[in-house]
Amino acid sequence: MAELEVVEPTSVAYRWYWTLPDYARIARMWVRASMAHPLSFAILTLSSLLMTGLDFVGIWLIFHSVDSLGGFRLREIALLYAASGIGLGVADLLIGSVEMLGQHIRAGTLDVMLLRPMPLLTQVCADRFAPRRIGRITQAVAVFGWGAWGVAWTPGKVLLAAGMLVGSAVLFFALFVGFSCIQFWTQDGAEFANAFTYGGNTVTQFPLSIYPRELVRSLTFALPIAFVSWYPGLVLLDRTDPFGMPEWFGWLTLPVGICCLFVALGLWRLGVRRYTSTGS
Repeated sequence: MAELEVVEPTSVAYRWYWTLPDYARIARMWVRASMAHPLSFAILTLSSLLMTGLDFVGIWLIFHSVDSLGGFRLREIALLYAASGIGLGVADLLIGSVEMLGQHIRAGTLDVMLLRPMPLLTQVCADRFAPRRIGRITQAVAVFGWGAWGVAWTPGKVLLAAGMLVGSAVLFFALFVGFSCIQFWTQDGAEFANAFTYGGNTVTQFPLSIYPRELVRSLTFALPIAFVSWYPGLVLLDRTDPFGMPEWFGWLTLPVGICCLFVALGLWRLGVRRYTSTGS
């Protein structure tokens, strides 16, 4: 069987001014579809808000039995929890649909996308854009505001917090794209990817001081999700790292996220080049 010729854009095509208009057009179509049934949209958004809110309720219930967890009090943990939640929520809203890559491969719809004159990654990420996912972000922002009330803010910390929130979203972007690429080879690896995206969010909701040193090192140098909230959170809370890492690690969230995103895009290009059509 002849192989499908894949014409994937060069690295220049990943620049935002190439992909953003295409992404916006596809997302706008799905927003209109969602808003065609306003009551259903409102119920789904509220459900998302309440379901994610239960995560923090669970943490709050823990503090009915203890005064601190890993040396951190509830308001301090709220800051870590919310920073990770905002990053995951933004990534899930904007590109969470990339997890459906395996379904596109099995159904043959990826072949259709390859025939369109726009970047394949943009189409996969924007497909079935779900504005109801904003409920997760709303809940995390509310918790972040409550947790931030206990921070002694300075201009430097405001800059650090901005870098933490943007960088955490970029890091989760990289995790979503990078681990979804496994489906080019397995065609059914969505649950495996979830272990690192949603699972990574669960890990970073808590202070990493509750985990063994070896695990924290692996979450720093192998799968760097410790930079999502842990290291910048320590700086915001005026704490030293119990594992001896330097304070300047707290400023690396955005640079680490960008590096991981380049790696993820490289994996995507490798997967696309390997792809030879669904077949019959």
